[in-house]
Amino acid sequence: MSFRLPFSADEIGGVIFDMDGLLLDSERVALATVAAAAAELGLTWRAEVGLAMVGLNSKDGPAVIRRHLGDDYPVAALYEVFGRRYEAAIAAGRIPLKGGVGELFDQLDRLALGRVVATSTRRSRAEPKLAAVGLLARVHGMVCGDEVSRGKPAPDIFLAAAARLGVPVANCLVLEDSNAGVRGALAAGARVVMVPDLLQPADDVHAAGVPLATSLHDLAGFFAGATS
Repeated sequence: MSFRLPFSADEIGGVIFDMDGLLLDSERVALATVAAAAAELGLTWRAEVGLAMVGLNSKDGPAVIRRHLGDDYPVAALYEVFGRRYEAAIAAGRIPLKGGVGELFDQLDRLALGRVVATSTRRSRAEPKLAAVGLLARVHGMVCGDEVSRGKPAPDIFLAAAARLGVPVANCLVLEDSNAGVRGALAAGARVVMVPDLLQPADDVHAAGVPLATSLHDLAGFFAGATS
């Protein structure tokens, strides 16, 4: 059965992309890197703590760590070692594209549809990640986690991305892999599709009737049926 959505591609005026876990297969790299950073420091770490941070920005992550591992956990030291190791992974080209990205971008080019990245990652790290895989030149703007007052699941980053596109948020399609991102997109009033990566849809996402795609290949096929 072909992939279907409860609206037509012709109703979409612009697309807002999450980055990590959606455009880039980076979440597994990040989780492995933070575990390695904790081991280097001789610290306790649990995989579920990393999963609880998926979709959140660096301002909100420390609270998650402390909630799981204690108020005295040396978050700053962990972030410093993680950052060093993760920057090395980016520089070495160890973060690949997710499947279907090129195909989907080709369809958006055909339709002359604008696209903006709305990522919880700070700009100084996000731009090199997209540049390393050849995507930075193919997007029409970015809104990053260090550029909004409230991170996902607040709607701020999606409202800013829609403004960057110059398209009413109700006519924007948000593509997200995380529950936090989906919640933010819904709060902003955008149309949203979840493309799960490490996390499956939460109960409230299911209850909201958010459509699910198996990969970005599904979205490429969806836009392939639209007229230019």
